[in-house]
Amino acid sequence: MAILKHDSSLRKRLKQSQSLGVLKLLPSFLRGSIRGETWKDTILEEHQTANLNQLSCNSHNPLRTYFDSITEGRGIWKWLHYFDIYHRHFQKFVGKEVRVVEVGIYSGGSLDMWKAYFGPRCLVYGVDIKEACKVYEDERTRVFIGDQSDRDYWKKFREQVPKIDVLIDDGGHMAEQQIVTLEETLPYMRPGGVYLCEDIVGTQNRFAAYMNGLGAALNAFEQKGVSEARVIPEPFQRAIYSVHLYPFVAVIEKACHPVQEFCGPKHGSKWQPFL
Repeated sequence: MAILKHDSSLRKRLKQSQSLGVLKLLPSFLRGSIRGETWKDTILEEHQTANLNQLSCNSHNPLRTYFDSITEGRGIWKWLHYFDIYHRHFQKFVGKEVRVVEVGIYSGGSLDMWKAYFGPRCLVYGVDIKEACKVYEDERTRVFIGDQSDRDYWKKFREQVPKIDVLIDDGGHMAEQQIVTLEETLPYMRPGGVYLCEDIVGTQNRFAAYMNGLGAALNAFEQKGVSEARVIPEPFQRAIYSVHLYPFVAVIEKACHPVQEFCGPKHGSKWQPFL
């Protein structure tokens, strides 16, 4: 506090910091958490025949079909509802030249799944801390051994793999590992790229809280005009198209082009005198 007393510039920055406003949102966060824990949905309750493993209205999913076909060979271990999430966000890359990074290789089966799904122009880069995973390398798959919580490791990785379109984090599942991986890869992914993190479990998960903070950053708002709504985006809004939360999964999609402004023009000639 003594430092704050004598450093007016620091006091000013703290006063202006939007991050401090997060504390004011704590009651609303708790309110939403309680509502989520006690949620009742009478409409869905009427459809009790629904299968928890069939969350999508889309009956055909090539990833799920591939997964179901695997009865031997390299192992794949996935929650079944993940396949609809994958297909929803990844299908735009199918058949195109795409570079996919998967953190956490385990038994190598998903490396083959990505190549089968995206097609012959797909290159896969596996990342794991276990040296034994090098065995999964082939002409379309490279495997890098390292610690995903090590920022120096990611710097070296980017030097060897400068272009990334898709990243799937199925690694150590610890919050700090996930945060470092996101921060060291998402800003360097190509326009339109998709980042996906798996196995975010628990209602008091630190990475989930981090993701909620990123999502809130999409709503930064400082209107420049009066007669016509116009907002100059913050750097995060310029680069990030969307943030999605699913059970155990978070997805971030990058913008295809930097967003220059958000504009809400008025159309029409008859208006109520409310504003």
